[in-house]
Amino acid sequence: MKRPKLKKASKRMSCSKRYKIQKKVREHNRKVRKEAKKKGVQKRVKKDPGVPNSAPFKEEVLREAEQRRLKIEEEKEKQRQAKKEERALKRKKEKEAAAKETEPKAKKARTDKTREKQTTSNKNSKQFVCAELNKVIDASDVVIEVLDARDPLGSRCPQVEEAVLHGGGNKKLLLVLNKIDLVPKEIVESWIKFLQKELPVLAFKASARLREKNGPAKKSRVVPSNEVLDKSRGAACLGNDCLTNFLTSYAAKTQNEAALKVGVVGFPNVGKSSLINSLKGLLVCHVGADRGTTKTMQMVHISKNIKMMDSPGIVASPSNAPISLALWSLQVEEGDLSVLDAVGTLMNQCDKNQVMLHYNVPNFKNPLEFLTVFAKKRGYLQKGGVPNTEQAAVTFLSDWTGSKVSFHSRVPTNYSPPTYMSDVVVTEMFNGWDINKLKNEETLKGFKFVNQASSISFTSKGLTSGLLSVSEEKPGAAEEKVEQNENNEPEQTVDPCEEVEDLKKPQKTSLREKTSKVKFQSDPIDISFSTVNTDDAYDFNTDFI
Repeated sequence: MKRPKLKKASKRMSCSKRYKIQKKVREHNRKVRKEAKKKGVQKRVKKDPGVPNSAPFKEEVLREAEQRRLKIEEEKEKQRQAKKEERALKRKKEKEAAAKETEPKAKKARTDKTREKQTTSNKNSKQFVCAELNKVIDASDVVIEVLDARDPLGSRCPQVEEAVLHGGGNKKLLLVLNKIDLVPKEIVESWIKFLQKELPVLAFKASARLREKNGPAKKSRVVPSNEVLDKSRGAACLGNDCLTNFLTSYAAKTQNEAALKVGVVGFPNVGKSSLINSLKGLLVCHVGADRGTTKTMQMVHISKNIKMMDSPGIVASPSNAPISLALWSLQVEEGDLSVLDAVGTLMNQCDKNQVMLHYNVPNFKNPLEFLTVFAKKRGYLQKGGVPNTEQAAVTFLSDWTGSKVSFHSRVPTNYSPPTYMSDVVVTEMFNGWDINKLKNEETLKGFKFVNQASSISFTSKGLTSGLLSVSEEKPGAAEEKVEQNENNEPEQTVDPCEEVEDLKKPQKTSLREKTSKVKFQSDPIDISFSTVNTDDAYDFNTDFI
């Protein structure tokens, strides 16, 4: 039916009509198949019967057919190879076009990769760290030894100081007391007076919040003179202007055209890289909570007259006390010292009650019990609710070696200066400096320090000896030495009389020798007929039934 408003009739149909048509089509197809089956009509493709045996020249025909087939396959293979080459050429052109746009970046990436391959193999070795440290000492005019204000005497290395003072080249040595925000003010003042008897000392507090080189600038708040800064503000930096003026005045007195090279040395995690970043005002040196973050020497231009060189941490000697190895060395990362042993040595050198108050934990008997309680408090739990004491020990150690825990060590009463620190050396180190520029009193005025009651008292073990050169033996060297000793041993002649006496003496042998010389010997059995008991013998002639 044609609708009045539409020009064309609709093609829609009802469902019943559509179903009827489908049913009719199915029935028609069924009839067609049935009739074809009766007539025997098949649509299957017949197989090629091949060349019959009775055909003449059968072998030649088969050979020609095989050659034809191989020829067709070769043509197909050539077409496939041509398509592959075409695709490869297209990809090559695309890569060349992309390389032209980013050619300098690619070259830089290649050079960086080659440098990384050369340095990563040796970066973690002690020999490489000592070599980089010696580079900084040799290339610098002024060497700054960064000390941790919590343990200034323990963070001093006599080997490095002696190398600077007696190395030649009129090098100057300057002590910087870093992390003063973690120590009470009275303790900082006493340490400054104590250390100034030998070398120039400058109090410093590095900034922990600096923007990156290409990052957005942050607005700095102007602090009034009567306001006291809070130590919780990581952006506050103290002593940077004083240190910059001190080095600038010395650079002006030297009157050299080249810039003054200042090397920064010290044990790991005393704040060497943070000091350079604070003077620059940017995050130019990589810093981290892990010890030994800096691996190589890095040059930073502070101003036109001053260049500073960052160095890796000093490697502590294994002959030091365990507390020094736990704080200033990298033996925990290297696997030479376990984390639990390091925590145990630290706990033995501090007041137990103060540790309980600082971490808010109940009374404990030993370091393992403390780590168990500390792990439960922090939520360091393993499967089944077992406290993870190793993770708690890592956290505790990072707090102490980093800048989270406030502890202090007092100035020793009985202290004799090192032999290399003579009166002549002391006067020579103070010559050339403008001592009036050391305004430590002004630095300590505008800062809120830690209360002495909340700081943990710590027992220092004195100077920590370091290594400036490490000789690494090859793994097979020890075996070669043993073989040489065995070959070089002279042949010993044994007197037969002495041999008899030695046999009479009771010989003490090790367990391994005993086990290697064990021999099973059978007891002698007498098989003579006289020992045989004839009563128990079986007589075959007697019938026992």
